[in-house]
Amino acid sequence: MANKEILLVAEVFSNEREIDKEIVFQAIESALEAATVKRHVNVIKARVEINRKTGDYVTYRQWEVVDANAACAGDVESPTTQVLLEVARLDDPNIQVGQFVEEEIESVDFGRIAAQTAKQVIIHKVREAERLKIVDAYKERVGELITGIVKRIEKGSVYLDLGGHVEAYIAKEDMIPREAIRIGDRIRGYLKDVRSEPRGPQLFVSRTAPELLIALFKLEVPEVGEGLISILGAARDPGSRAKLAVKSNDPRLDPVGACVGMRGSRVQSVTNELAGERVDIILWNPSEAQYVINAMLPAEIQSIVVDEDKHSMDLAVGADNLSQAIGRGGQNVRLASQLTGWELNVLDASKAELSAEAEVGKIKQLFIDQLDVDEDIAQILAEEGFISVEEIAYVPVSEMLDIDGFDEDLVNELRSRAKDALLISAIAFEEKIDSVEPAKDLLEMDGMDTDLAYELAGQGVITMEDLAEQAVDDLVSLLGIDEQRAAKLIMKAREPWFA
Repeated sequence: MANKEILLVAEVFSNEREIDKEIVFQAIESALEAATVKRHVNVIKARVEINRKTGDYVTYRQWEVVDANAACAGDVESPTTQVLLEVARLDDPNIQVGQFVEEEIESVDFGRIAAQTAKQVIIHKVREAERLKIVDAYKERVGELITGIVKRIEKGSVYLDLGGHVEAYIAKEDMIPREAIRIGDRIRGYLKDVRSEPRGPQLFVSRTAPELLIALFKLEVPEVGEGLISILGAARDPGSRAKLAVKSNDPRLDPVGACVGMRGSRVQSVTNELAGERVDIILWNPSEAQYVINAMLPAEIQSIVVDEDKHSMDLAVGADNLSQAIGRGGQNVRLASQLTGWELNVLDASKAELSAEAEVGKIKQLFIDQLDVDEDIAQILAEEGFISVEEIAYVPVSEMLDIDGFDEDLVNELRSRAKDALLISAIAFEEKIDSVEPAKDLLEMDGMDTDLAYELAGQGVITMEDLAEQAVDDLVSLLGIDEQRAAKLIMKAREPWFA
């Protein structure tokens, strides 16, 4: 059946929607197939083939070839859509299971496909193609700065028109709090994700991401784009305050001044784009401590105590500078922590000094009691950074010999006393464990054995109530048992709670 109207429809849809003409042809074929199936009383399968040059199309009825052994009682489940392999091979000896037997039938008239069902098939296919085209066009642009015009606002979320029938979505939580946005405004955002979904938005944009701040400075500061300045981190409290860490790759260039601009013009442009968000430009430093000091500006840090194990730093500041260091609602220290990756604790310098003196006093007394040394030697050990008897027992001899006034005989004597103290402490601990008896309810609890009960008692878990208060991870680390058994024991001990 010939129909020039098919060619016209394909041409119009292809040009208006800017999609491949082949996709439109496939959509029309699907629509004709749906109309053919709907015309028959029984359920059938149909295939329509359109000549892309003339618009002629032919309709075929299809039967799927099925295996006789798999068919129910040696017969097909649906005779209108299936045929047995042995029957199909009477006409085509080479046909295989899963292929189709086809027979040409009368085609429906394209002029009568005004029915809503057929039209929806075409529109649906075209929309699918359009959405796929958008995903293909933007999937490589994730992480870029994009600009759009506010098209509509729904419950705090914003839809941006990017042009060319492309729409982006900014969720309410990705909008800067209290930002005044109106329909028609032109705004920028950070493209954080592109997802191919059958309905709803596909391009997801954020105005709160730290990456947006970095992208805006790359736009405003040519030196960044040229590689003369590197941006090494950003932290934001959206709409309020932000910190940006920069580093110069040219010793003649001031990275902070370049980012601030003449009379603050560059940083002000970024601030205006981010609804008045104040930006502090921080000089990056390879020294972690100095980097933290820079990040805490404008607050002045008097001293820092670094805990590598906990990845934290205690920052001592003057009493008159304490509120500035912490910031409103803890903003300054929170942003500095996000920027540097360290957990930062701000302390009053005077209180920190008293606390440090008290800590040194405790360590001195520990050495006096356990090593039987005088106060002077204990003071020197504490000032050199020793905090436990174990360190003195096992630290390399060369390190202790570097201490002023310490000779080889004194070092060996201190190490010997430290090892003796550790041995005495270990023996006392073992005796304490052996003397602890588990409670009767713990011994008689289902799933508990005697050795395990005594081991728990030695760790301070004496009753069922003590066991019930433990966490699975705690029990695993205490006893070295697997998580499943630890969980069963704890739940058994907690049964009286639920009763």
